Amino acid sequence: MIANHQIELARAADTAYIAALSKDAIEHGLTWSWTPQRVLRSVQDVATNTIVAKTGGVLAGFAIMKYRDEDAHLLLMAVDASHRRGGVGSALVQWLETTVQMAGIRTIRVEARENNVIARAFYKALGYRETQVLRGYYEGRDDAVVLKKTMHS
Repeated sequence: MIANHQIELARAADTAYIAALSKDAIEHGLTWSWTPQRVLRSVQDVATNTIVAKTGGVLAGFAIMKYRDEDAHLLLMAVDASHRRGGVGSALVQWLETTVQMAGIRTIRVEARENNVIARAFYKALGYRETQVLRGYYEGRDDAVVLKKTMHS
């Protein structure tokens, strides 16, 4: 448990929640690509951690991180609107960063929409630095800012 949030690996039963929150909080204005079926594949993928946060036993957010030999890619992270600004996002990232360090991976990267100043400020406050802008990254409509963090042993 991190602060008052329980972080655990997602289960098949969590996939509908994760997909719906992704659609509403992340994929708004885009084609819905993180369907329950795709989320289930990430839950089952040994190179991916799909985690959920619970507050008072209620699902409050999720994150999906893909691991490679040299780096980890935070594919998605969202917190339910009713639980924002309560430490859920920080707890999710802290859990993932601990896992990355235990795996000996040195770098985490994540993309955020260029116009999502709240997400960018969140990651920067956690030590991520903006490294580049990917033009048209989101279906040719929105640009993405790549943020990276180097983990220290």
